[in-house]
Amino acid sequence: MNQDKTAWTNKATFDVVVPDSQLAREVTQFIRDTESELLFNHSTRVYLWGALLGKRKKLAFDPELLYVAAMFHDIGLTSIYRESQLRFEVDGANAARDFLRGRHIDDAQVERVWTAVALHTTPGIPEHMHGEIALVQAGAGMDVAGRGFDEFTDAQRVAVVEGYPRGADFASKMIDAFYDGMKHRPGSTFGTFNDDFLAHKDPGFERVNVCSIMMNSRWGMHSCDGRRLHHRCS
Repeated sequence: MNQDKTAWTNKATFDVVVPDSQLAREVTQFIRDTESELLFNHSTRVYLWGALLGKRKKLAFDPELLYVAAMFHDIGLTSIYRESQLRFEVDGANAARDFLRGRHIDDAQVERVWTAVALHTTPGIPEHMHGEIALVQAGAGMDVAGRGFDEFTDAQRVAVVEGYPRGADFASKMIDAFYDGMKHRPGSTFGTFNDDFLAHKDPGFERVNVCSIMMNSRWGMHSCDGRRLHHRCS
């Protein structure tokens, strides 16, 4: 058992463990080699919050798949993707898919992990899907913004954070990580709360306003049936 797993199991009595399968060990090593300590610990906590919540709510989920999705969910913020114009969530989902396909994991399981990573910043939808998809989003919301904070006991919160520390000024450091991972692709934040990170860090950032897009679209130069006119539809 590696140090990561020892850090958690020595403190926890909640029937939740970091998976110790060959696949999980390979994921742990890959993410530790790829991400900063900040993102690695955050991702592990996302798994633990999700697994704890899943156990409490008696949700059906595969701990190994949940772990893979949680560990890959923020890899799209790393320097590997500094030239990508995709949403960082899609970069992470694609990376997880490639990793799993390279190990001949079943396509249905790969698709579930892909979806869990891709939708983790889209509250309101994952909770109506498979357990792994719902729990990655719930775990991320808990760790970043404290969503569902009171659904965990003091003992659970202490054990998770002692095993995988948040460190000083976690919120500011995570905001920096989000900004660094998305500042080169501002268009990818449209329709998500990710534009909040760019607006917070860059006073010159201009949000895309969908109402403005609608009011000034090409349809404004055409009649209601699509024919070009010199007046707008009313």
